Amino acid sequence: MNEREQVVLSLIRQNPFMSQQEMADKMNLSRPVLANLVSSLTKQGKIVGRAYILPEENEIICIGGANLDRKFHVKGTVQLGTSNPSSSTFSVGGVGRNVAENLGRLGHEVTLLTTAGKDADWLAIQEASEAFMNLRYVEQLPDASTGSYTAIMDEQGELALAVANMDVYDLLVPSLLKQHETMLMNAGCFIIDLNCPKETVEYIQSIAIAREIPLVIVPVSSPKMNRLPYSLKGITWFICNTDEAETIVGHSIQTEEDYANALQHLLGAGVKYAVITAGAKGVFAATTAIQPRHFAAKKISKIEDVTGAGDAFVSGVIHSWLTKQPFEVCIDAGLTNSKNTLASPYTVRPELTEELLKNEMEE
Repeated sequence: MNEREQVVLSLIRQNPFMSQQEMADKMNLSRPVLANLVSSLTKQGKIVGRAYILPEENEIICIGGANLDRKFHVKGTVQLGTSNPSSSTFSVGGVGRNVAENLGRLGHEVTLLTTAGKDADWLAIQEASEAFMNLRYVEQLPDASTGSYTAIMDEQGELALAVANMDVYDLLVPSLLKQHETMLMNAGCFIIDLNCPKETVEYIQSIAIAREIPLVIVPVSSPKMNRLPYSLKGITWFICNTDEAETIVGHSIQTEEDYANALQHLLGAGVKYAVITAGAKGVFAATTAIQPRHFAAKKISKIEDVTGAGDAFVSGVIHSWLTKQPFEVCIDAGLTNSKNTLASPYTVRPELTEELLKNEMEE
């Protein structure tokens, strides 16, 4: 045991019913870090019983991908069928994980639910993530490989080609989540990406409806749109890009009228807040109470890297919504966080805080 684990044990001995937040405050740690110390002690067999880990209410539960991202930046024009000179960077990613880190940096209590391998890639993800989210419910599977994403970027920072190994998320099935059903029932909000199997999305949807818990669905690509539930009832926020929206409506979306019709389609299917991102065209959004609107993209002088910008948008929107900001402010927060992530070499910008985002929105 390390020194911090010994302190945790001492506090639990003093008061087995002490909440994780109380322990975190006494140790001057974030609650995600404390939760991961408790998880480590449990795995070591140093802690038996659950008196001290009664479910925390109103946590954001992010369910979905947690990958190791490898990015290759090509020098010169990208040429297929031959070797391209490049530099490379490595970082952690995954839609669910990226959203969780953004929200953790913005001051929210977040738990990540995902599947991973028992390998070096997961250890790298854990080390980079544990300060911003609880990882104690992550299911590590001995015969699986942690998800990975490899992107090839051109000189302008735009994606030229990508490959993904995401088979591990096919194992993120309802039977695994049901082991943590008490925790799920106490959630304050669900955010799920479509790396998850369809039956898992439907399982979370059923809890959201039964318990009246807000549910946010974030697609990851057009091919995975077939993982959407048959009914969109109970979905609070649905945030997708133009390609994904085209898959839903079954035709090309080009004009503002097309976007408006697509938004109305989503609202009619049961979504409460519908958003379609359109890159340089900005964002089109509507609610059951607000007609479709266009929001212009924020001007940016240079794009450093597009990876993570969509996740930053989702996080900015949901952060503002959870802090009870008006709809227009929520969209502005998403656009602002996305813009500044585009200008950063990081998938999740390390300087992000609630105060910084607020100041950036006022500029």
